[in-house]
Amino acid sequence: MDGTKEPQYIQESLEDRIGFIKRMGLKVTAARKGYAKLSAPLEGNQNHIGIMYAGALFSLAEFIGGVFCWASFDQIRFYPIVKDMRIKYVKPVKTDAYVEIFIAKEEIERIEKEAETNGKSDFRIETQIKDASGEMVAFSTGVYQLRTNKFDC
Repeated sequence: MDGTKEPQYIQESLEDRIGFIKRMGLKVTAARKGYAKLSAPLEGNQNHIGIMYAGALFSLAEFIGGVFCWASFDQIRFYPIVKDMRIKYVKPVKTDAYVEIFIAKEEIERIEKEAETNGKSDFRIETQIKDASGEMVAFSTGVYQLRTNKFDC
């Protein structure tokens, strides 16, 4: 087996650990080493004026880092945390929204090697959140840290 994890497996595993993800309706639509794509429905995530709630967009941007880690690293040996998260809202979202990321193989190798050596490794993920038509509605920058279970970091 090549270590690929099915999106449904990742979805169910993370929903079991983070109930908010299930309540919000976030869906892992694709996940493989170095790639993740998530979607969030407008329904249930609307604010007082009927557009997508800013916190829902923030959660979509933040959660992709965890999905990336689950798809790219061994969860028995590693776990991620968020160190910093910034988001810029560009336009109101009146549809479902999605985000996807691609992380180069070399960056994945760097992160894993550094975490194995030092017990942790910082990395940055930049996203573009898009509406159902593919138009960018927000962008974010997150600083994450991959940690090993063998060190007290």
